[in-house]
Amino acid sequence: MAPALRDVVRTFNKHLLNPVMLLLAGRKHWYAAVIRHTGRRSGKRYATPVVADRVDGGFLVPLPYGTAVDWLRNVLAAGRGTLTVRGETFEFVAPEIVDAETALPQLPPRRREMFRRLGTESFVKLRPADVA
Repeated sequence: MAPALRDVVRTFNKHLLNPVMLLLAGRKHWYAAVIRHTGRRSGKRYATPVVADRVDGGFLVPLPYGTAVDWLRNVLAAGRGTLTVRGETFEFVAPEIVDAETALPQLPPRRREMFRRLGTESFVKLRPADVA
């Protein structure tokens, strides 16, 4: 996806789609998860819908808009947050950005192919606090 188009989609999602998605994100029978984090400058609590796949040692969250998104900056600055996926909430610590080459082999084939086609280059690995 071209950078200009990606920015338009990101802005649309942030202001229009995400608030709607948050009504269902994290629920037991819904595909989207919700990540809760604290603003690195404001100290305010935020919730952001994400896609999260359970993998060995935690979860992988694709970064289709790259690594310069606010929620990721907040998570990296704090070094922690919570992830609610399929009705379960996990505290996570030590988030780590990983490249697609590292992340994709950990995913099921259909998900791997989807992220490849979308051109997702980076993911963030979230490790539950009780595993780290």
